[in-house]
Order: sequence, then structure tokens, then C-alpha cells
Amino acid sequence: MNSSQPNILVFDPHHAEEYANCVRECGFKAVKAAATYEEAEMFLPGTEIILGWKFPTQLLHTPNALSVRWFQSMGAGVNDLVANSSIPDDILLTRIVDQFGTYISEYIFAYLLHIVKDIPRMRQAQTERNWDSFISDSLAKKTIGVAGLGSIGAETVRKAKAFDMKVHGLSFSGKNAEIVDQHFTANQWKDFVKDLDYLVLTLPLTEKTYHVINREILFSMKPDSCLVNVGRGALIAENDLQSVLEEGHLKAAILDVFETEPLPKDHRFYSMPNVYVTSHLSGPSTTEGVTQFFVDNVIKYLNGETLHGIVDRKRGY
Repeated sequence: MNSSQPNILVFDPHHAEEYANCVRECGFKAVKAAATYEEAEMFLPGTEIILGWKFPTQLLHTPNALSVRWFQSMGAGVNDLVANSSIPDDILLTRIVDQFGTYISEYIFAYLLHIVKDIPRMRQAQTERNWDSFISDSLAKKTIGVAGLGSIGAETVRKAKAFDMKVHGLSFSGKNAEIVDQHFTANQWKDFVKDLDYLVLTLPLTEKTYHVINREILFSMKPDSCLVNVGRGALIAENDLQSVLEEGHLKAAILDVFETEPLPKDHRFYSMPNVYVTSHLSGPSTTEGVTQFFVDNVIKYLNGETLHGIVDRKRGY
């Protein structure tokens, strides 16, 4: 291994050269950029480190990839990489962590305030030149449940407390249990959701969390509660959610992630008045943020230190 200048391959179908240039500007010159399968295949021999998004992982099981030691994902979600048998076990996987809490928590509360303050009614009154001096509701004393208490969940909890909300949390590992008013474990979903005004999902997608929000859990929630998903689309059984909403249960669903993305144009969610659909935008990966995370990890790698964001393949994230 060339400890001073490891061979780095940056792969992104749309912004590979932009990321590669940022890495080069940080002092690493042995950096190549690929945006296609053919380019990745050409540059892979001799590559030690990959910074990638939507990388053609089947290439990692070929002789061209024998030099690869570490794959850094540009995103936080790695369920597709973990489930991919094409990636040899001896390649270290890392993901981006601790960069999305601010953006995603702001997204969550933008929508919760939009609903609780009835902003549409205010805008409608303005449009109609109607002096509609109503009293809106408040988030204070409402109960919010955050499923997943990693960096995103923890920042959501912090902001919820600033709004004087009661905060419940659920986590599979027990991580950050002390930051919430009441903590629940993975076998307590019904007890967790039954008193919530708002349920926020920030969980990763694993075998244990796939379709964890189904008809049974949704009907365990209060009829006027709201669901927010900023984790992974497949946390929710979408057909169950659609039917539950159509039956009049739940006040609203705020969905930034879906099982199929982009969400098909003919999907019912688009036209449902109590469903808010956004295009997986709540936690953007910025070029600067991803590059800085990666470069910091490269320095750790060269110094023989433990990398940040290491993926536990058995756990799934």
C-alpha cells in the first residue's frame, strides 16, 4: 500500500468529477473519476479505496477488484450494499453518519408546524381576503415518538424538547435511551405508538425493520395522529398505509422515502389530501460534506485508526 497516496476511485453517475476534484483539492492526487460501468471497470485495477454512489458492485467480485480494501458509501443508507453478495467480506464498508440531523429534523418540524398551525387555512384566508382570526393548535405538550435514536433521531428529540413536547423513543440497541422521556424496545411497538400524536421513523432498513409499520401497528395509533417517514421507504407496508388512510384513520402521513423511487406518477399517494409527498430530499448529501467526511476517514485509514461510519453487516447498518 502506498500510504501517502492511495489509489482512489470516485464513482457517481452524475457528479463523479465534481467529487473527485474536491478530494484532489484536499491533497490526494491519485484520484480517478468514473460515471459508467465501463469507466469503473477500466479504472478499478490498482484501486485501494472507492468513494461511491450506485456503484456497479458486481465488479467487486472480479479479478480487477483484488486491490480494493475499503468502500465508502456517499450516503447513510447501505441496506442495498449489505444485502449484496457481490461485495467480498474482506472489503470494509463505511457509510456517511452524523451529517443529516440538522436538515432532516428541520424538515420534520417544518411539516409538523405546517399541520398544527394550519398554514393552509391561513393562506386560504389571505387568498380570499378573509379576516379569519382563528386559534391554532400547538406542539407543546403533544407526544412525539421517534423510532431510531441515532444522530438523526437524537437531533429530532432535541428540537422536540425545545417545543416543550413529550418525547418517547424506540431503538433496537437501546442507544440514547436516556435522552427521551420514555424508551421502548423493538418488541414494544404497539405500546410505543398507542399514545403518540406524531410518529417519526428514522430507522435503517434491515430484515427486522422491513414493513415494521403495517396495518396492525397503524391501527394501534390514535385516529388523529400523524406519521412521518424520513428513514427508508420499506419501513412501511405502503399498501397498508394507503388503505388505513382511505379508511379515515390517521390525520396525515409525511413521506420523504418510498419503496420505489421515484414514486410512480400514477401512485395514489400523490392525490391524497392528507399525504405529503417529497422526493427523498430531507437529508441532502452535499459535495462538501461528503468529501470532508471521506477525507477525514482517509486520514484515519492511513494512520491505522478506526474509521468513522463502519457498517456492521450482520446488524445491517
